Amino acid sequence: MRMRKKKHSAERLAACEKYLFTTDKVMSDPAAQIGDGLGKVFLEIGAGKGGFACAMAQRHSDTAYFAMERVTDCVVLCAEKASSGEYGELNNLRFVIDTADNLMHIFAPGTVDAIFLNFSDPWSKKGYAKRRLTHRRYLAMYMNLLRDGGSINFKTDNALLFDFSLEEIEAMDLVPDVVTRDLHASEWNEGNIMTEYERNFSKQGMKINMLRLTKPASFNPEVSAEFLNKAVYRA
Repeated sequence: MRMRKKKHSAERLAACEKYLFTTDKVMSDPAAQIGDGLGKVFLEIGAGKGGFACAMAQRHSDTAYFAMERVTDCVVLCAEKASSGEYGELNNLRFVIDTADNLMHIFAPGTVDAIFLNFSDPWSKKGYAKRRLTHRRYLAMYMNLLRDGGSINFKTDNALLFDFSLEEIEAMDLVPDVVTRDLHASEWNEGNIMTEYERNFSKQGMKINMLRLTKPASFNPEVSAEFLNKAVYRA
């Protein structure tokens, strides 16, 4: 479902400019681009309405938190939520309006500590598998962006997408550290930050699937040529 076009989106974004991030070069030290004294770098791909990003940035105030979202109108909501004061001063949070296909043009290899994928588009139609953010071509790119020991953290309500993701991980000869098909009833729910979608799904009695995958030392698979040529995206 496409989000309804937001009125005065340009003006609303300008009012929240503090929380927006753009760069025309690859960052070898992403944390330094946000401020001094920040350690680890967290990257969320698909920020939705921004609740998860704001809560994570609040909890991990010593971490540089980048939340990528390709739909500008979604970023309007995200940035306004960050500016609302509900989560305090989020000086470590920035929203990036771009597509995941351009990640290699933003972050240098080995500069990210954790990647978060929450309720990503399942791209269910036949022939769309390569667009899924847990397809092996994306996983290979994530592994290059991560530092050794860094992690990919994935949550979804879609059992078919979860099964697909596990198959893609196995195809890369990797094994997740954590796999649960009912996150909220598992030991891994302690400390879990729910997204807006997750709350709604949970109220409907839907089970949430979750996995965590850690990057092995010096595991840097070949990155697809598609990701080495910058994509153009406008939304």
